[in-house]
Amino acid sequence: MSAKRVRSLPPVALGLLALAALAFTPPERAAAQTKTTIKVVMHSGINILDPIVTTAHITRNHGYMVFDTLLSMNSKYEPTPQMADFKVSDDKLTYTFTLRDGLTWHDGAPVTADDCVASLKRWGARDAGGQMLMDSVESITADGDKAIVLKLKKPFRYVLDLIAKPASYVPFMMPKRLAETPPTTAVKEIVGSGPFRFVQAEYRPGDRTVYEKFEGYKPRAEAPNWMAGGKAVKVDRVEWINMPDMQTAVNALVTGEIDYMEQPPVDLLPLLQAVPDDVKVDFYNELGSQTMGRMNFLYPPFNDIRIRKAALYALNQESVLQALIGDPEFFQTCPSVYGCGTPLSTEAGEGAATIAKSGDVEKAKALLKEAGYDGTPVVIMHPTDTPSTSSQPVVATELLRAAGFKVDLQPMDWQTLVARRASQKPIAEGGWNMFFTNWVIPEVWNPIVNPMINGRAKTGFFGWPDDPELEKMRADFAAAETDDQRKQIAEKVQARVYDQVIYVPLGQYRQPAAWRASVSGVVKAPIPVFWNMEKKG
Repeated sequence: MSAKRVRSLPPVALGLLALAALAFTPPERAAAQTKTTIKVVMHSGINILDPIVTTAHITRNHGYMVFDTLLSMNSKYEPTPQMADFKVSDDKLTYTFTLRDGLTWHDGAPVTADDCVASLKRWGARDAGGQMLMDSVESITADGDKAIVLKLKKPFRYVLDLIAKPASYVPFMMPKRLAETPPTTAVKEIVGSGPFRFVQAEYRPGDRTVYEKFEGYKPRAEAPNWMAGGKAVKVDRVEWINMPDMQTAVNALVTGEIDYMEQPPVDLLPLLQAVPDDVKVDFYNELGSQTMGRMNFLYPPFNDIRIRKAALYALNQESVLQALIGDPEFFQTCPSVYGCGTPLSTEAGEGAATIAKSGDVEKAKALLKEAGYDGTPVVIMHPTDTPSTSSQPVVATELLRAAGFKVDLQPMDWQTLVARRASQKPIAEGGWNMFFTNWVIPEVWNPIVNPMINGRAKTGFFGWPDDPELEKMRADFAAAETDDQRKQIAEKVQARVYDQVIYVPLGQYRQPAAWRASVSGVVKAPIPVFWNMEKKG
């Protein structure tokens, strides 16, 4: 029957035709049509699915969909029960975590203490703070099916904080068979016990990632608070759809093709703010983020501290933030490696004040001359598909060249960068010299949790500085007994970071998200989460 003929039917006949079509809809299709689905554009596609292998935020975000944690952190930075309650012995040497009833993996098996022991050990071998914790651990064992017992050789006050910490690397719990995978090797399956189930059959790397409500998940009774509280799922599906072109994504949000956009560019916000009845623009992460540059300490030219310092003085935060965000309403220069507005915020360190202003290109040139820089190219990895990390390499290239560096800016997508930055091979064999990334402030706010403040050489964070003195300072911070002592040590740590150019802090910014007015229940937290969300219509 032609389209023209259908339009000519009377209204009653059209109604009967519609009822007949509905009657013959296959049952599985009818069920899919009734599902409530939130369609999302995240800041990147996702290729690496194991959140212990990489600190990439897209993989961490995926981790929170699928996995759960023994403890969680609330908005007061307090560790709270999540999968488990906890008890600490009077001598502060024994921590007992007792799993709550009814926890199951997505494959139907019960969550056991043995699973969690293996998961903690895998995480502890990878995370900067976890490595420090494991230095003080005598044993982690299972006591029956539900109790995990962590015994220390000496008191370590950050045990609960680290197991509750909200960001990379997150101590996610996995089945023992997966958690026994070496921490630098990706697990073969994605099986968690979290609020959503990863739909492997619909996963298309770099294009689409699909999650379904895990019917076996039992959320806590408390209201959601940051990463803590009940993770009640109120929709059937969440689909992450990759749209590298931000204008296309913004248009899709305005027209209702998608429901949520994690990081709409600030310069496109007026398009969303023009339709306030349809789209809401707000901050889920109210504390903001820090952006920074990291050098590779293993190979020339940045294995020479003078050349690292030359790069530090060549760069400046104002130029980077203007290119990244543009609107000063959303950024601030900030010399503190812990973020501004945090309890340990400080301006300590040679070069800290300079980089927060306009840099010092003449000092950079003098340092290059002193070092006898021979023009060895600086390979900077440039992700072109993520607005939150695409402008920093371009600005840095211009500033470094102005100081006398030779720069090889190599374009790639973010997922390629995430994989390549793990390579410790020489530059000629696919290595790198510098990359740029961002951390939310709760990821960097003290020397224990900040992944970039790590001097453990090839077992540390990408870039691999070998700095025993820095590690000693971090240990002193962990052992300090008063806030005043911790603040003094934190200042010394920051001074060491600048002195050795462990990394280059490039300022602080706030990135709003946007969602359709039909979506409600967005949790304010350092990380975008999709529990508690509801969708009307």
